[in-house]
Amino acid sequence: MTAEAEYTPPAVWTWDKPSGGRFANINRPIAGATHEKDLPVGRHPLQLYSLGTPNGVKVTVMLEELLALGHAGAEYDAWLIRIQEGEQFSSGFVAVNPNSKIPALLDRSGPAPVRVFESGAILVYLAEKFGAFLPATGAARAECLSWLFWQMGSAPFLGGGFGHFYAYAPAKLQYPIDRFAMEVKRQMDVLDRRLAESPWLAGDEYTIADMAVWPWYGALAKGQLYEAGEFLQVQTYTNVLRWTDRIAKRPAVRRGRMVNRTWGQPDSQLPERHDARDFDK
Repeated sequence: MTAEAEYTPPAVWTWDKPSGGRFANINRPIAGATHEKDLPVGRHPLQLYSLGTPNGVKVTVMLEELLALGHAGAEYDAWLIRIQEGEQFSSGFVAVNPNSKIPALLDRSGPAPVRVFESGAILVYLAEKFGAFLPATGAARAECLSWLFWQMGSAPFLGGGFGHFYAYAPAKLQYPIDRFAMEVKRQMDVLDRRLAESPWLAGDEYTIADMAVWPWYGALAKGQLYEAGEFLQVQTYTNVLRWTDRIAKRPAVRRGRMVNRTWGQPDSQLPERHDARDFDK
């Protein structure tokens, strides 16, 4: 291991300088709004405020899958939230998600608006609202929720852990990169072993568990996340790759992946979605 400067934590931590790295301008140790601004509201029952990151893609894929099943009540407006510009700290966004993270959903279909935040909670809420992609009872439901919450607990090690130190930190440090690379490879092995015995994460049916895991680990398996495919030897996880490719072929997934996306090829981007016809523009 290369020598690294040792850090001695102070008795009391204070926020006296930027954290460094790509997201230094929006990182802070306090919550709440930084400015007053109302959120826009469209004409559909569901209002989504998001960005096409893996966490955002989970929800837009779910909404497009629901629409593909014929659930007209799942029509939605998807508004772009530019997190690098701090739009998640507006008073309107904080009112929907006090944690100031995308995605955030406002369901206006009832007598009073219902806010839902955290991507996993949004998936469960929509699945129960429309009775789709989440088994109703028993072992199948338990398996689905177990893999859904596996993703909630595991992805921070992939994103905030490995992704930060490998791709975004102001300096490359061997210890955190090695530590989180080891954990990410362990997670990929967990997935690969599960998908060796089952076509989908929860069993024989495609569920919200697959929708939650795919945007993170499917992108990693295809070398599209942090440009770390070769470093992590992702091509060795053949069952994850098979599952990833199968999901990517779904028309609703292709549509959902475009929504609130502002990078990549122009034909892969749909910064805002307010009507199904937007995909044809």
